[in-house]
Amino acid sequence: MKKLAFDTGWTISRLRAPSTAPSLPAAIPAAVPGNVHLDLLSSRLITDPYLDINEISQDWIGRSAWRYRVAFDWNDEEADRVDLSCLGLDTAARLELNGTLLGEGGNMHRSYRFDIREHLKEGPNELIVDFDSAYAHGEAVRSALGSAADIPANYPGPGNLIRKMACNFGWDWGPSVITSGIWKPIAVESWSKARIAIVRPEITLQGSDGVARLRIEIEWATEGTDSAALVMSIGGKRSEVRIAQGETHALVECRIDNPEIWWPHGLGDQPLYDLDLQLLGSDGAALDRWQRRVGFRSVRLDTAPDDIGSAFTLVVNDVPIFARGANWIPEDCFLPRVTRERYRERIAQARDANMNILRVWGGGIYETDTFYEECDAAGVMVWQDFLFACAAYPEEEPVYGEVEAEAREAITRLMPHPSLVLWNGNNENIWGYFDWGWQDVLANRPWGSGYYLDLLPKLVAEIDPTRPYWPGSPYSGSMDIAPNADEHGCKHIWDVWNEVGYETYRNYIPRFCSEFGWQAPPTYATLTESVREKNRAPASPGVLHHQKATSGNDKLIKGLEGWFPAPGSFDDWLFVTQLNQARAISLGVDHMRSHRPTCMGAIVWQLNDCWPVTSWAAIDGAGRKKPLWYALRNSYAPHLLTIQPRGDGLAAIAVNDATLFWRVPFTIERFDFNCTLLARHSVWRILCDRFENAEISIPKDVATPGNSEREFLRARLGDTEAWWFFEKDMKLQYPEPRFELQAEQIADGVAVTITAQSFLRDLCLFADRISPNADVDDMLVNLMPGESKTFRIKGVSKEAWDDADLSSVVRTANQVAGAARPR
Repeated sequence: MKKLAFDTGWTISRLRAPSTAPSLPAAIPAAVPGNVHLDLLSSRLITDPYLDINEISQDWIGRSAWRYRVAFDWNDEEADRVDLSCLGLDTAARLELNGTLLGEGGNMHRSYRFDIREHLKEGPNELIVDFDSAYAHGEAVRSALGSAADIPANYPGPGNLIRKMACNFGWDWGPSVITSGIWKPIAVESWSKARIAIVRPEITLQGSDGVARLRIEIEWATEGTDSAALVMSIGGKRSEVRIAQGETHALVECRIDNPEIWWPHGLGDQPLYDLDLQLLGSDGAALDRWQRRVGFRSVRLDTAPDDIGSAFTLVVNDVPIFARGANWIPEDCFLPRVTRERYRERIAQARDANMNILRVWGGGIYETDTFYEECDAAGVMVWQDFLFACAAYPEEEPVYGEVEAEAREAITRLMPHPSLVLWNGNNENIWGYFDWGWQDVLANRPWGSGYYLDLLPKLVAEIDPTRPYWPGSPYSGSMDIAPNADEHGCKHIWDVWNEVGYETYRNYIPRFCSEFGWQAPPTYATLTESVREKNRAPASPGVLHHQKATSGNDKLIKGLEGWFPAPGSFDDWLFVTQLNQARAISLGVDHMRSHRPTCMGAIVWQLNDCWPVTSWAAIDGAGRKKPLWYALRNSYAPHLLTIQPRGDGLAAIAVNDATLFWRVPFTIERFDFNCTLLARHSVWRILCDRFENAEISIPKDVATPGNSEREFLRARLGDTEAWWFFEKDMKLQYPEPRFELQAEQIADGVAVTITAQSFLRDLCLFADRISPNADVDDMLVNLMPGESKTFRIKGVSKEAWDDADLSSVVRTANQVAGAARPR
């Protein structure tokens, strides 16, 4: 097979636009893969859509129709077939070659292939790809559906009627930037006799053997008597099957004795095998080739009934896994500019925060192959939603056929990846049907259940029988049980943040929590880069535009009640809301992990952002880590020690997600804020076996304070610490923070040693205040008087440190809570 990639020479032009749209040149250079926004930005015809409130003034882009055009030379070949392969068209596309219509596409999430042999001509050729506005496409689908389109959706726009990334139309963390364009590679492919059309690899473990089983579909170019051979190679083994002319399906498999096993990181290594499939003609000549990297592992979802309800536990290689992770949204609104390096950095940040799973959320995309390849290599498991989110979806044509086509392709494309451990039918739609008033609006019209309960499980069973499927998140396992029940399935917790304080996390003991979160602004550097107002404030126009949640800023302030005073400055607002986010999620994660094995998963909303915004993310839209990231690294550590309410007292819970037993001394002490020791209890050695929790009772004389506003607990299990404060910050009589600083130049930055002279709580260094490219290795540190902590800051010189305003760089909870109260 020969390939001619169309990755240069393109132009775009506007076909139709709203009357308010600005004038443009007749032809604008275009990058492919790419999209219209990026081309306009590259030609300086628009300013950065992420800056200030540019999103609003650029709405015309998504409401316009666009033409992509490329000229190319063609020298006729003797190939039997010539195809145009389009891996990603966003979204309503019409393709012409030399004035002849090739076909149309209406689905961003699938590929298209057109036979163009008879339409090519010797010498110059011209390919045109026209994209209608997504809004116009949505109206056309709405008209075709009639009353079936009058169904609930949580967000404006036709995101539930057309097969396009739903969050393009805006979300409570994302802007409305409606993209168009050729967002994945497009190429001419020439081939003869036969080609490999579809490969479905089933990579399984059976006893001590690994089995690589490939179900193949091939396409023949011409009729005849030729046969072909499929040859598979993996792990030093080779297997071959013959295919007679006209046969289109084949099965080929290899068995690997004692293969190296792929594990989630922290439990073992991630060995990957080169899987090579060749299609050979009857003369032995190579016709086509397919290659992937695969891993051997087993996975199942344990949903067995028990005394509480029913389990929800991922079991990998027969080991029950506590899922510690985050939800993943599209890394950028403009998908083609997400590079392998950016995927690798973000997934490394997840792994470095001790996450073992990412949930690819259903309002985005089936991620690129690069994303899953990086997860394979990093040992980060993937929970993959099918692309339905927060809306009812029509089950009539033309939507149903597109859903089936995209699902078949997505399952087939992603199934080689060992990191992929679960298919999930939708995000919040079953919950919406039961609890958001949909039933009254629907009046018995189809709303998507046919996808989640019938079509999708059938497709997964047919195409990818090696993986579990679950109909929704949240979902209890039965349409007869409330979808967000604690006792069954997976749960979302959103009354916390939206309605109540984060102490309420302790009211729930879910079997698995696949969404929960708390907001905070992005880092200072990210916010100031994207909002260029002179007088920034939480409610100033630019800052507020970068807050998409309904009443989001009000909820940020309400969530501070009892913990911190209302911030009096922009700097204090940034610090206390970011600190409060970290506190909230740590409390939730520690609580859930303390209830293993009843609860077997905590997937926080969310890891990343697609642009600079106040949101629930741990890593902001510029890739900078918020304090939440450091809190998650601590709370997701394989060894966790946490102090939790139990009965009418307190207990220390040791959580061991490591592969070896944990046997170390235990000490818990009660101090006042002068750090005078008031009570102490120790145990010579605590044993916590692997993948288990150990509960350690705290004697009442230690757990009961004399003055709850001036005392705290500090527990140690080996090198692991836990802290307990008897009141919220506003009641705590923290001392004024006092400390010494010493900085020295190191190879890649500055080492800053802070020695406490008073008790310090949640000591943070905000290195991005010194340099936008700076990064600090730790945050949220508690120190007793006389204790020191050395922070390593990359990307900062000693001179820059010495010149910095350290009042905004070095912050503690003491400064904004108890120590700030009138005495």
